Amino acid sequence: MTHTPPHTDPLKFAYWVPNVSGGLVVSKIEQRTDWGYEYNKVLAQLAENNGFDYALTQVRYMASYGADHQHESTSFSLALLLATERLKVIAAVHPGMWQPGVLAKYIATADHLSGGRAAINVVSGWFKDEFTKMGEPWLEHGERYRRTEEFIRYVREIWTSEHAELSGDFYRLHDFDLKPKPVEVEGRPHPEIFFGGNSTDARGVAGRVTDWYFSNGKDLDGFSEQYADVSGEAARHDRTVKFGLNGFMIARDSEKEARETLREIVAKADTEAVEGFGDAVKQAGQSTSDKKGMWQDSSFEDLVQYNDGFRTNLIGRPEQIAERMIDFKKRGVNLFLLGYLHFQEEVEHFGKHVLPIVREMEAEEAERAA
Repeated sequence: MTHTPPHTDPLKFAYWVPNVSGGLVVSKIEQRTDWGYEYNKVLAQLAENNGFDYALTQVRYMASYGADHQHESTSFSLALLLATERLKVIAAVHPGMWQPGVLAKYIATADHLSGGRAAINVVSGWFKDEFTKMGEPWLEHGERYRRTEEFIRYVREIWTSEHAELSGDFYRLHDFDLKPKPVEVEGRPHPEIFFGGNSTDARGVAGRVTDWYFSNGKDLDGFSEQYADVSGEAARHDRTVKFGLNGFMIARDSEKEARETLREIVAKADTEAVEGFGDAVKQAGQSTSDKKGMWQDSSFEDLVQYNDGFRTNLIGRPEQIAERMIDFKKRGVNLFLLGYLHFQEEVEHFGKHVLPIVREMEAEEAERAA
């Protein structure tokens, strides 16, 4: 079955909230960023005034791979929602760490406090120590994704039904009525549910139950493969899914300068941390039945940005980056999830120098299609 990617809606943009120390590259290069609230409050306000639609707050429970300190994602997301007016904030959450009804209640409250701007990114989990060191059971790969699917079905049910019912292997609901329900927002039946993962299990979950599928950094053909799998599964269940793509942006005055920055990031990589991360995530991916899990084919350079963000190749002059984004849009990307070395400065640079070119190119594409 062939699925034609959408072409008409303007691209949306999100940024990784640096609520985790160490920045978004595992490198000793200078990163002007900060995991604290005051820095992030200013960043969120800059982002919503420079064309960003969403912010994604990371979830870490313990130090790992250069991230010695981390703020909890849902509370940090609420703080950012209250510090902004239009920005939607996506809190990353782990099934197994949350009882889904408690999370649904928390997000419903955050949604009311923010006027309908709360969202979640459900993360099945790859870091075994986070679970076992907190005394929580660690499920094998397929079971983690079965639990995730039930978790998402539960949260959606409790947000949308007055007599919520669910009987699963992990979670149950018995005639439960959550009040207040999340805010009624036109075109949004409930707070948006994001989800990511490269494995066959993950693609299936995305197609069956999520609103958005986040892809790790990919080149054009790599993204198209995931698009076909997820949208095909969604079509089999009479659904549609929107697509986000991770990318680490290095926008400079010249392509040479941008490429030199990338070379410096990799040259100054924290080798021990990158290799430790690589060992852990590749072992997790190997546990999948078809060996198609996250990071299975990631090189050392890819892993320096721990979501393969260099692969998307948003590196060069603003015009080159904008053109690359339009190429991905033609393949079905609806949203870019962006990371930077120097967050505040580069978020503002994006709004002034990259986004206007993207919008101009979109307008030209619309004219040609008319």
